[in-house]
Amino acid sequence: MLQSKFWQGFFAIAPIAMLFLGLIAYFVFLFFILNNVDALDNHSGNYSASLILGNVGAFVLFILVAICVSLGSLVFYIVHAANNPNLRENNMLLIWILLFVFANGIGQLIYWIVEIINKREQQTLQT
Repeated sequence: MLQSKFWQGFFAIAPIAMLFLGLIAYFVFLFFILNNVDALDNHSGNYSASLILGNVGAFVLFILVAICVSLGSLVFYIVHAANNPNLRENNMLLIWILLFVFANGIGQLIYWIVEIINKREQQTLQT
């Protein structure tokens, strides 16, 4: 699984894609609420609460999935870096792991581009 191109690409791109999708969904939700403020103000009863809270469950589920994907990506790339013999030769393992932890999401994308895609292209050029 560590050498699969699909999983490497998925775990590199998915955390950032989920961040942008979450931000877009949040702004669409805010736009919907702000666009219907007058209608929500004029209705009596629980209409406004059910309208607002009806979409919160889907948003919370999306956030939980995003957290699971982000943690999965972190674990996947820490294990990948630990098994990468090129990083042990020049003592870059600790730097990459710290980058994964402190720049979660973008660190995995940078590692995927620099250490996986570029090394793969260099290997194909050498053969």
